[in-house]
Amino acid sequence: MKKKVFSLLAGSFVIASTASAAPPTVETLSISLDMVWIMVGALLVFFMHAGFAMVESGFTRSKNTLNILMKNFLTVSIASILYLAVGYAIMFGGTFQGLIGTNGFFLQGHEGEIGFFVFQAMFAATCATIISGAVAERMKLSQYLLLTILMVALVYPVVGHWVWGDGWLASLGFTDFAGSTVVHLTGALGAIVAVKFLGARIGKYSKGKVNAIPGHNIPLGALGVFILWFGWFGFNGGSTLAADPSLIPHVITTTLLSASGGVIASAFYTQIKYKRIDASLTLNGALAGLVGITAGTGDVSPIGAIIIGLIAGIILVEGVQLLDKVLKLDDPVGAIAVHGICGVWGTLAVGLFATSGGLFYGDGISLLGVQALGILAVIVWTISVVTVYLFVVTRVTSLRVSKEEEISGLDFAEHGSSAYELKESLLSDQQSEPSSEFGTGLVHRLNSIGTKAKASEF
Repeated sequence: MKKKVFSLLAGSFVIASTASAAPPTVETLSISLDMVWIMVGALLVFFMHAGFAMVESGFTRSKNTLNILMKNFLTVSIASILYLAVGYAIMFGGTFQGLIGTNGFFLQGHEGEIGFFVFQAMFAATCATIISGAVAERMKLSQYLLLTILMVALVYPVVGHWVWGDGWLASLGFTDFAGSTVVHLTGALGAIVAVKFLGARIGKYSKGKVNAIPGHNIPLGALGVFILWFGWFGFNGGSTLAADPSLIPHVITTTLLSASGGVIASAFYTQIKYKRIDASLTLNGALAGLVGITAGTGDVSPIGAIIIGLIAGIILVEGVQLLDKVLKLDDPVGAIAVHGICGVWGTLAVGLFATSGGLFYGDGISLLGVQALGILAVIVWTISVVTVYLFVVTRVTSLRVSKEEEISGLDFAEHGSSAYELKESLLSDQQSEPSSEFGTGLVHRLNSIGTKAKASEF
């Protein structure tokens, strides 16, 4: 469906370009505005990767920060090139039995769709980077990147073809406006399999107890959540594929309200459950609401969006507990609960709250049934492919760094450096000094740095 809408836009844009010498008309200005809006959406989705990097860094330990930053930079870079070469063709090329695209590699024959390619490439990178946070602090960088290649080149594009190409789910009426299932659930399913093969971090589970491993910088994580929230307006809003003056404000509104509902629900639910508002769960509550509304952002009412967000916030809290305490899936940032469980909820919510076709609007369970079938199909496909791949890999090599490397931190093990170089050097210089003089020594050290800096100016 997305491809068909954009093809009309691209065709019109080509016609308008050939007549560029003619005075602008209302039609040509409209076409140009549509293209600009899609590019703005693409840039906002690109900026979301800064948010992912900040959330993952803040919610994990400082000794792994550099590794997380490198994973996010490499993910978006590899995904962009690989999606050009292979992913776009599989996702939006001519269909084979509604299962897979068969042409358009390196955009051959699809040159007029380059704007749409850029927008979709950012989505492909987003799907892959979901795995990064879930496997943080113990997966080899090389193995993570190989898994990213699999997700971007095959797993994600096939799901996208089923729903947004001319695939079989699209023909059944499956609705996923901006990717609760296509992007978020698919990425989370890959994360589930990877985490299962990797196992938990050292010290996470011992003697039947679940031990908390706090992140090193919650303010950094909060900044990341705000960046993601901001970028999500482009993620959902850009998926209109046109500067529609009636649809875009509606999409932005439902996106805002659902995220707000997620925050409020997570905050108050943790207050009831734990007798205090849990900061990390409340931050993730915003993301839960955003994932929850992504499938139906153009199809539900503002009130429906608030309800979807409120339920997503509660599901998030319970989902984290289920994964952590019952299933023993060690996910440092809560990515599986946010993108997976809330992705399922958001997709099913379309069948309930869609103003056209939804069960709560008197249109029966037909749409809800199609939504459930689509979720099941994506689960089977993604888990099967990633499981087979990782099973083969683990017969040849290890996915995980050594125990010594994990304890020392992946920053030094994988990159030979630290994200907080100044801090580490200052602390190491004070190790030989008496603890009672630490404060004085630290001040002296800082003053020495300042003196050296002033001396270098002359």
